[in-house]
Amino acid sequence: MSTHTKASTTSPTPTGFGATVAGSGSAVTVHTGLGNAISDSLTMIGRSIRLSRRNLQTLIMSIMLPLMIMAMFVYVFGGAIHTGTAYVNYVVPGIILLCTGYGAASTAVMVTEDMRGGMVDRLRSLPIRSSAMLTGHVVASVTRNALSTTIVVGAAVAMGFRPTGGFVDWVLAVGLLLLYVVALSWLGAGLGVIARTAEAATALSFFMLFLPYLSSAFVPTDTMPSFLRAISDNQPMTPVIETVRGLLTGTPIGDQGWVALAWVAGILVVSFSFATWMYKRRTR
Repeated sequence: MSTHTKASTTSPTPTGFGATVAGSGSAVTVHTGLGNAISDSLTMIGRSIRLSRRNLQTLIMSIMLPLMIMAMFVYVFGGAIHTGTAYVNYVVPGIILLCTGYGAASTAVMVTEDMRGGMVDRLRSLPIRSSAMLTGHVVASVTRNALSTTIVVGAAVAMGFRPTGGFVDWVLAVGLLLLYVVALSWLGAGLGVIARTAEAATALSFFMLFLPYLSSAFVPTDTMPSFLRAISDNQPMTPVIETVRGLLTGTPIGDQGWVALAWVAGILVVSFSFATWMYKRRTR
């Protein structure tokens, strides 16, 4: 007489929390641990970078838009704006941060498309942490920003940008910019999670494109009306821009460096917590 064993099934639960998920008629165990977390993140990073390469329109615009804005300010408005130095030297740090804002807005749209397109549901049936999707998008955003920033700086040199900072100054400037890019990318990812459509993600992230104009990116804040100057001097982008500008051009930065670091670290902590918390709520 043969004995029949009843097959056991496991109810699917979201991955990313050391869960066991059902897939292809058999249980698939998602292993926890640092090694598996890194492996999952690398997988999603590779996917997000491939998506960036295929989405040429977004990639080209993330490069061309800052170049066109820089050319407009340097060649059209630069002659009428007096900053006490060559205007191209003054404007480049602001253009770099504007470039970062556009990259973060693109990240928000891509995350929203994944949330709506069923990508999260597919990850639940695989032995991979679904939360690694956000990490993949953030790292891809940093990669895109590194490429566009390099091109912008190269174009600025062709336009007459002449930085005078030493090696240590460049290292500090790049480190601050990298931290800022990571912080803004996590913020973009969080906005992408809560947005219901790509259009809504674009609208929610619009302030990241607007804030550089309300800072010292393009004109000194002391030329603004008093109420605008109060806003410009006390928002995060102004100390970041002033710090990067001072490091690259050799001008004094005073305590702006510490203020910028505090702002960026705060944005990073809040953005990461917000993005991961909202992601867990949306994928329960």
